[in-house]
Amino acid sequence: MRRSTGLCLLLLSLLMASNAGAREFEGHAIVRSDGSLLINNRVVHLFGIYLPSTNRQCRAWISPVRCDERGVLALDFIVKGFITCFERAQRADGKLEATCYRDRSSFDPGIDLAAYLIERGWALARPEAPFEYHALERIARTQEVGVWGWQVDSVTAPGR
Repeated sequence: MRRSTGLCLLLLSLLMASNAGAREFEGHAIVRSDGSLLINNRVVHLFGIYLPSTNRQCRAWISPVRCDERGVLALDFIVKGFITCFERAQRADGKLEATCYRDRSSFDPGIDLAAYLIERGWALARPEAPFEYHALERIARTQEVGVWGWQVDSVTAPGR
């Protein structure tokens, strides 16, 4: 009995230590016109993606009317409620790059916002992005969705 209790305490302390270094944060997110999120007064860019310039579109069925790039509008559509993010990098200008999820809980991994945009063709995977993002981009390109099916200003990410 004592041995199993000690083992449980050891596993619990290791789990808490590994979560402490993850730099997880959450909060209500506001989608900005450049595709970044404003969470708890911090500007957060989604890690591993680039939002290419597209023709602006307006959503007149909401009030107030919102006009922005198609990728920004798609991000605004999926961002509802609290967003959970894991810090990945800090830019030279102090802005944060993070992997962010909607509806993440102990029982559900949630929706990866960057993967959501790539899968629908509204974002491109940057070279440092996870393999899954690159695979989703190839699928979106093959299916000709988003920027792969619409005329856009640029579909080449910087640094490619």
